[in-house]
Amino acid sequence: MSIDKEDFKKILKEKGLKVTRQRLVVLEVLAENDTKHLTAEEIYERVKVENPDIGLATVYRTVQLLLELELIDRINLDDGYVRYEIGDMEKTKHHRHHHLICLKCGNVMAFQNDMLEALETGVQSALGFHVTDHEVKLYGFCKDCSEKEKKENQEVKI
Repeated sequence: MSIDKEDFKKILKEKGLKVTRQRLVVLEVLAENDTKHLTAEEIYERVKVENPDIGLATVYRTVQLLLELELIDRINLDDGYVRYEIGDMEKTKHHRHHHLICLKCGNVMAFQNDMLEALETGVQSALGFHVTDHEVKLYGFCKDCSEKEKKENQEVKI
């Protein structure tokens, strides 16, 4: 994902905040790793490669600010870590993407298909509850782990 630094600078200024190198660098790291779900420590490890003067506390403060500005999302993948990912900078999507979590290898895959819109419409019709967002985590076995398991089971039968 490419980030338009000028748009980010504009958002910060509109919120009455300073445009700092640290804020830009953290956002860039998240944008460059948009298929990953990074912890604050992982963001810090990537940031310090080119910016050794930025400390972990600065990364934590910056992440908190970016969350408040709704530029990044916080996710919990039930692994004991709080993770972050780049948000919808243009605010064009109604919902976040969802996650598939492999129980064997721990791989996390994102998928965008929003199959729950019909359910949300049904909830609204039946209960009068207007859903504004949802988060879905599906647990199972990824294709590679499933194929490996199948192959191992075939070898045992022989």
